[in-house]
Amino acid sequence: YSAPLYVNAEFENGDTGEIKSQTVFMGDFPLQTPHGTFIIGGTERVIVSQLVRSPGVYFDRSTDRTSGKDVFGAKIIPSRGAWLEFEIDKRDVLGVRVDRKRKQSAIVFLMAIGMTKPEIRDAFEGYPLVLDALEKETVDTQDEALTDLYRKIRPSDTATPEAGRNLLDSFYFNTKRYDLARVGRYKIDRKLGLEHDINDRSLKREDIIATIKYLVTLHAGEATFPGKRKGQDVDLRVETDDIDHFGNRRIRQVGELIQNQLRTGLSRMERVVRERMTTQDSEAITPQSLINIRPVNATIKEFFGTSQLSQFMDQNNPLAGVTNKRRLSALGPGGLSRDRASMEVRDVHPSHFGRMCPIESPEGPNIGLIGSLATFGRVNPFGFIETPYRKVIDGQVTNEVEYMTADQENDHVIAQVNQKLDKSGKFVSDVALARADEEEAVDVPVSSVDYMDVSPRQMVSIGASLIPFLEHDEGHRALMGTNMQRQAVPLVESERPLVGTGSEWRVAYDSGDVIIADKPGVVIYVSADLIRVMNDDGTQSSYKLSKFQRSNQTTCYNQRPIIKSGERVEAGTVLADGPAIQKGEIALGKNLLVAFMPWNGYNYEDAVIISQRLVQDDTLSSIHIEEYEIDARETKLGAEEITRDLPNVGEDAVANLDERGIIRIGAEVEAGDILVGKVTPKGETELTPEERLLRAIFGEKSREVRDTSLRVPHGETGTVIAVKEITREDAEEDGDELPNGVNQMIRVYIAQHRKITVGDKLSGRHGNKGCISRILPEEDMPFLADGTPVDIMLNPLGVPSRMNLGQVLELHLGWIAHSGWDISLDPDLEAEWKKYIPEGAEKGEPGTPVATPVFDGVKPEVIKGLMKSTLPNRDGDQMVGEDGKAWLFDGRTGERFGKPISVG
Repeated sequence: YSAPLYVNAEFENGDTGEIKSQTVFMGDFPLQTPHGTFIIGGTERVIVSQLVRSPGVYFDRSTDRTSGKDVFGAKIIPSRGAWLEFEIDKRDVLGVRVDRKRKQSAIVFLMAIGMTKPEIRDAFEGYPLVLDALEKETVDTQDEALTDLYRKIRPSDTATPEAGRNLLDSFYFNTKRYDLARVGRYKIDRKLGLEHDINDRSLKREDIIATIKYLVTLHAGEATFPGKRKGQDVDLRVETDDIDHFGNRRIRQVGELIQNQLRTGLSRMERVVRERMTTQDSEAITPQSLINIRPVNATIKEFFGTSQLSQFMDQNNPLAGVTNKRRLSALGPGGLSRDRASMEVRDVHPSHFGRMCPIESPEGPNIGLIGSLATFGRVNPFGFIETPYRKVIDGQVTNEVEYMTADQENDHVIAQVNQKLDKSGKFVSDVALARADEEEAVDVPVSSVDYMDVSPRQMVSIGASLIPFLEHDEGHRALMGTNMQRQAVPLVESERPLVGTGSEWRVAYDSGDVIIADKPGVVIYVSADLIRVMNDDGTQSSYKLSKFQRSNQTTCYNQRPIIKSGERVEAGTVLADGPAIQKGEIALGKNLLVAFMPWNGYNYEDAVIISQRLVQDDTLSSIHIEEYEIDARETKLGAEEITRDLPNVGEDAVANLDERGIIRIGAEVEAGDILVGKVTPKGETELTPEERLLRAIFGEKSREVRDTSLRVPHGETGTVIAVKEITREDAEEDGDELPNGVNQMIRVYIAQHRKITVGDKLSGRHGNKGCISRILPEEDMPFLADGTPVDIMLNPLGVPSRMNLGQVLELHLGWIAHSGWDISLDPDLEAEWKKYIPEGAEKGEPGTPVATPVFDGVKPEVIKGLMKSTLPNRDGDQMVGEDGKAWLFDGRTGERFGKPISVG
């Protein structure tokens, strides 16, 4: 999981002209796995992408407190280097700040960078504010200007023109210290209407002139500014910049973050190299002797090990892993800090549409600073997030898809996705709801529409798009629902949802936790841990499955084959399910029969009552795997020893250890049990002559040792499922490295089978979470008229105040899917329902999974109609009425409850 880097280094002796070249080893670099993670020290880590302010030029307006006048400012921000800021204050004076120091005259600055007064006059013709300042300026030559500039920046030192020139060069014109980056050049050219080569990353004189002109235009209150785009003269809009706009925030991905670390490492290395060059004899120097790779390796190691953006991968379930990799964080080095982040930065911005999810964000101090990439968002080469739109030509929607950044989107009129289209793709009505210029959505004539959204789930993240009826949930609750799906523990047996959204397969597919066929072919061998496919091109592919591995979150990572030998598969077919996946679809929980009803006050305030059946049938049971490690070291007093022969320990305590002193696989252990026996030599006490004589005769039998065995910690129990052992000899053969002084290392894996109990947290997908307060015997649970007991009782008061009505609609649609439906059962309704129900969905067997896509789901009136046409049970009765309610009976007395109850 890492690769060595070798570099060809040349050393040239300036006096003799002799060149020595050599291949130098530069250390091991971690490699990315096919799933976008890194393996560091044996654990899987994810480098989260960082949201930062893009380099470029920014204009802002603030109001002066005393005079109430508008004050305008411009900042040129590089990727690295000093800022250059211009401002026009309340007295209409144009000033400049170099590297955030004192303000001084902009004219002096222009002269210091080599412009003469006539040149300035020509450049700013038609800009009276600059010309007036030029007339008043007393400094006449470049040297005077440089001296004046230096005096203001470094008041303590003696000012000379030479010092001023060196200072300016090191600040703005030295490519090593000042870099706009390609993205900075792109942003400056776009904002100011200039045209440079995109790879020209230095600050140009015309950049500074154009910035001042734009600032003066902005101050004068004019609407347009002349510039160039794609070789043509255009009038650019003059406006201040919003730093929270996604056109001005970009993403630093893994590569760039590591590159920045490498740069610091190399500059530290450079210092060492320069130092060694001066001290060593020039004849004896070789590139190898000059280069010290420690600083480079240390920065890379530090970044992967301790950076805020290098996170322990969340492997709780496949969704958690996918979300972890798609996360966007504004925190971290070079980003914001929690305490200083204002409300504006955290807020949802119109430009987030289709780029960052407005729902998925943590609750607490990080809210709004950590987000998630939207479903169809992608990152362009400059690091800006783009989102796709369908092109519209004269009211005709084409199938051509274009990706646009938040900046480009501003110039277009974009219709929303649920506009009705006819068969040929034309808008049905004459007006369409669209947005332009980030204002509220308005009705516009269809002829003026340029683009249309591609999908209703375009604006939400992959996590939020798994919530059915998201459109009926209040925002805060949707946020909790999205975040809690990532906390779902993989169950012993996964079950895909009866009510899904159609995104389930995609999450499972992209998580990398399912095994997918590379090529079309026929399956020739299937076992629990291996699948072989004979491909159509005559080759054979073998796919290994992971069995009962421990994940980062100690949950159980297990893959199961879902195909049979002899079956035909195409490329991209799912061959094996991973944890919390069933038939290639993500399956985070279970489908349970729910009743919304109170029960003796036991489900007061978000408490939940469940049936004993869920415990007995292991419906909600999960497996957790813990890892325990011990090593035998060399100590000053001798080597530690792994043995079964422990001092002062009875035979029953070591009954489950083998002859080496290591626990046998399959043993059931409890807290305090010995897993690996180990003894450590004690400090020798001064021996009497008699003892010395005895030891000389009988050898080293009576050496003092103490018991330092590995024991099961408090509160842990389980079954030993695996033992791994590495000794010095093995390590040398396999090329593994044991730390210094360690002779042997042993890891013991213990699996725990946890059943659901009182006090566990149970949650739906709509932020409806609760704590289990009682587990009732099945016979005490309320039951339907045909004797079916419900699985779980939720408090009805948990719905109205929280406004997450999605759970009620999910309950009703879930009942329809569970019992099956057939719209021909109700002849009066059949004609009417035909237009609502997609073709082929007129009837469904009991237990047919249904999908209701986000923002484009089943309408409540359709659910009501389908309720009438649910299939009857074995006695020919429809259990639940069209209002979604059923008569329930008390399991303890057998009496009917007073009112019908929502069941589903």
